[in-house]
Amino acid sequence: MMKLKIKKASCRVEFDYVLRGSVLKATVNTTWEGVKTHIEVESIEPPETIAALVRIAKGGCFAENMITQAVPLTSEVKLNGEALEIKGITPEG
Repeated sequence: MMKLKIKKASCRVEFDYVLRGSVLKATVNTTWEGVKTHIEVESIEPPETIAALVRIAKGGCFAENMITQAVPLTSEVKLNGEALEIKGITPEG
């Protein structure tokens, strides 16, 4: 654990995506164009210490690493307790 004097810290995340298609026509598609984080820190700590803190935090961020790394996604769908196979989204479908 790093023991640092942080007066204030905040992080805002900006998502840039395009939603196309129609729900009624079953053509909905989302394309991601980017994700940006805006981090602000108020501290008396030296800049290199805060830079190290940010690097460590980003390295341990589950959400950020899921976005930057290609990870497999599988879906299991159940209807009334029974497996529902949907072509294109479930392992059997």
